[in-house]
Amino acid sequence: MKKRNIAVIALLGAFLLPTSCKKEKSAITGWRYNNAKWGGFETYDYAGQETGPNLLLVEGGTFTMGSSEQDVLYDHNNIERKVTVPSFYMDQTEISNKHYLEYLWWLGRIFVDFPEVYYEALPDTLCWRDKLAYNEPYVELYLRHPAYQEYPVVGVNWLQATAFAAWRTDRVNEMILIREGILKPNQLNGAQLNEENFNTNTYLNGQYESSAPGKHLLKDINGGKGITRNVRMEDGILLPDYRLPTEAEWEFAALANIGSSVYENINEKKIYSWNGLTVRNHGKEKDRGSINANFKRGKGDQGGISGRLNDAAFITTDVFSYWPNDYGLYNMGGNVSEWVMDVYRPLSYEDMTDFNSFRGNVYKKKKLDLDGIVDRKDSLGRLQYIPVTEEENAARRNYKKSDNIGYIDEEYYNDGDQQYEYGVTTLINNKAHVYKGGSWNDRAYWLTPGTRRFLDEEQSLSTLGFRCAMHRVGAPNDKRK
Repeated sequence: MKKRNIAVIALLGAFLLPTSCKKEKSAITGWRYNNAKWGGFETYDYAGQETGPNLLLVEGGTFTMGSSEQDVLYDHNNIERKVTVPSFYMDQTEISNKHYLEYLWWLGRIFVDFPEVYYEALPDTLCWRDKLAYNEPYVELYLRHPAYQEYPVVGVNWLQATAFAAWRTDRVNEMILIREGILKPNQLNGAQLNEENFNTNTYLNGQYESSAPGKHLLKDINGGKGITRNVRMEDGILLPDYRLPTEAEWEFAALANIGSSVYENINEKKIYSWNGLTVRNHGKEKDRGSINANFKRGKGDQGGISGRLNDAAFITTDVFSYWPNDYGLYNMGGNVSEWVMDVYRPLSYEDMTDFNSFRGNVYKKKKLDLDGIVDRKDSLGRLQYIPVTEEENAARRNYKKSDNIGYIDEEYYNDGDQQYEYGVTTLINNKAHVYKGGSWNDRAYWLTPGTRRFLDEEQSLSTLGFRCAMHRVGAPNDKRK
């Protein structure tokens, strides 16, 4: 097992080595690359994107998005339509209590002068309370007791899940720089406290000074002999951001039609995340008849009878439980519902783009100082961003405003009346986000990937968790020609 791990690490390292020493010429000018005498433009051989921790590649494609079941609630908010999703990466499992506790530990250890950062990240453990049920043990124990450490974290709102993904981006990129010998671990003796913590964007903008540089720094061919430089995005070493998946990505990954297709035909229309028309397994003989997911089978039935439990889970269960779908993803139906990035609209199917669809874009730019240089990082060590303006985008055709959440489906009619009277006629506004999939307390209807619900971004549930996704850079798969 150790030999296998070493081989994997060596392979990943090979993906990241820039070949700036390569003597190559421009095909359009004849000038030499990677040579300071010829201008110093650098090029690199790029072997492909490294797969980040816990991620699996989801090869994209065209699929029919929307409900494959009868619309029992008559919401009419997920009518079928054909869309295309480019390749991306998705967490193999839901984020567990152990993962989230690691995050909380880091926040408490780093932001010693800003304890509110830690407190704002705490899950709402009171989400377990039910006025007519005795759930206090879950309130006290579910998040922190080791018996539940591999269970999915719940009580996390959309804002908290988004902040977790941003934190994870920085920790993974810092790990990569340490592994490549560009940085050393420096978490002892008060290092990286408060604004001095490693942040990917501040590092790329030259605002992170490490007190522990590594022994394998990159040579700056334009800086003279013995001069080194920071990693740049052009080097291909750092990974893109971890984030919540879009609704289209989540649904595409949950359906996993890759396991039902022959050439360009999808031969079996799925109802659930697995093959077959029932919630029971019909694969290998030893598994046949077993329940495929953690859900509520019927009224008052959270797990079956003693001695013959059907899904063996009264509430949530281990994130690696049951069988993965054809992409290798666990619990894309059942266990907990999951947050996605999108702002909810009931008519999303009418106004969505059919490629990489998403509602929720708010375009921002780095804040500059009076000299036009990227402004100093804030007190938490992050770059400052401000909204783009309509004045600077006057000549653009693809967008004008910063906030495009209400595009086409604006919050106000032309006469000034509200389309969505929040708290009066609807609970929909620009803070309502979509969540997908069924949970331990849902009937089988919600296990179908096309179903969708929404919740305010500051609210949470004992049935709602999340997993992260990442953009796939370059080719849709690793099958290079």
